[in-house]
Amino acid sequence: MAAEAVEEIEMDAEERMSKSVYSVKQNLLTIRTGRASANMLDRVEVDYYGAMTPLNQMASISVPSAQQLNVDPYDKSVIGDIERAILDSDVGLTPNNDGTLIRINIPALTEDRRKEMMKQCKAIGEEGKVAVRNIRRDCVDSIKKLEKNSEIGEDEAKDGLDAMQKLTDKSTKDIDEIVAKKEKEVSTV
Repeated sequence: MAAEAVEEIEMDAEERMSKSVYSVKQNLLTIRTGRASANMLDRVEVDYYGAMTPLNQMASISVPSAQQLNVDPYDKSVIGDIERAILDSDVGLTPNNDGTLIRINIPALTEDRRKEMMKQCKAIGEEGKVAVRNIRRDCVDSIKKLEKNSEIGEDEAKDGLDAMQKLTDKSTKDIDEIVAKKEKEVSTV
């Protein structure tokens, strides 16, 4: 029974850590690399009748060229709110509103902007690593609690702790690789 509890904790940790790695990947997609991508606006939320709503649920986002995005709102009455949300977000883009469609030109990245983007990449990676460490801490506490309550032996606890550390190291390494790949993408002109 006790060995299953440790295995359950390990499986839970593995699932939560893989979700953290996935979250880092998704957040890094929103960082621009000089080419237009509909994912750049994924983190933009619009105040839609008092509720913060993701932009991609309120409008279709298309990429007509490598340097331009088009945002076509389903409800044309909120075009001003969408424009304001894009301006207020941290994507660093300026929308052009023509009344029915919002066009966003993607300027070429300057050296300063590239450095800023790389810092953003590192920050997102660090957030992911902190999340992984928090998961590890929770699971280690659970294993120690089981050992303290004499539900598992010392050997099982040590094995569980070792497995937690290996999972943490693997997830941290994955995050580092993802961030390094994105930084390389951002730094190439």
